[in-house]
Amino acid sequence: MNSELQNELLRRYSRMSYFKNNISLRLQLKRLVWLAVIRGAYFVKRIIDIVTSILLLIMLSPLFILIMLLIYINSPGPVFFKQTRVGRWGKLFTMWKFRSMYLDADQRLKEIMAENEMSGGVIFKMKNDPRVIPIGRFIRKASIDELPQLWNVLKGDMSLVGPRPALPSEVNQYSLQDRQRLEVIPGITCIWQVSGRSNIPFPQQVQLDTEYIQSQSLLLDLKLLLKTIPAVLLSRGAY
Repeated sequence: MNSELQNELLRRYSRMSYFKNNISLRLQLKRLVWLAVIRGAYFVKRIIDIVTSILLLIMLSPLFILIMLLIYINSPGPVFFKQTRVGRWGKLFTMWKFRSMYLDADQRLKEIMAENEMSGGVIFKMKNDPRVIPIGRFIRKASIDELPQLWNVLKGDMSLVGPRPALPSEVNQYSLQDRQRLEVIPGITCIWQVSGRSNIPFPQQVQLDTEYIQSQSLLLDLKLLLKTIPAVLLSRGAY
C-alpha cells in the first residue's frame, strides 16, 4: 500500500470516528434530557401527593372520627382494615381502608365465590355482598372506605392517581399484558374508576390502565382527580 492511499484511509477513518462521537454525544444528551423530564415529572407528582395527602388528612379528621364510631357501633372490632397489596415492580405493601365488612368476611368469601359478578374472574365483586355491614354499604358507595389510603400516599406506597393496587392472588392470575399495571405506582383513583368502576369488566380495566400508563402526565392526573368528584357523588358503579 502506497503512502498516499494509506493517508487517505487514515483521514476517512478519523472522520468516521468524529461523526460517530458526535452522534453518540447527541444520543447521550437526548437521553439525559429524557431522564430529566421523566424524573422531574415524578418529583413534581410526588410533591403534589405529599402536600395534598397531608392537607386532606387534617381536613377530613372529623369525618374519620365519625366513620370510626359508626363502624364500631355497627360491628364491634377494629375500625380499620389492612390488606397486603402489590405495588410498583411487584413490591408488597400494607394498604389501609375503613372496615366495611364483618370480621369473618375472608372466611365467608369461599362460600360465595361462585356468585362473582365481575367478568374475567380475577377480581371478586358482588352487588349485594352479604359480608358488608350496614354502614359499610354507604361508605363503599361514597368511596369513604378508601380515604385511609391517603396515609399510603403520604408514605409513598401509593399515589393519588394510578392503577388500583391488586391483591397478590390477583397478580398471580395476570397475563403478560396485565402485568403492565405494575410498571407505575398504584393510586387511589384511576381512569376506569371515573368511567364506571365495578361496571367495567376486568379486561377493559386493564386496557384503560395501560392507556393511562402510556399517556400519563400531570395534566391527565389533574383531569382524573377532577372527574373523581362527580363519579363519587353519583356513585357510578360503586358497590
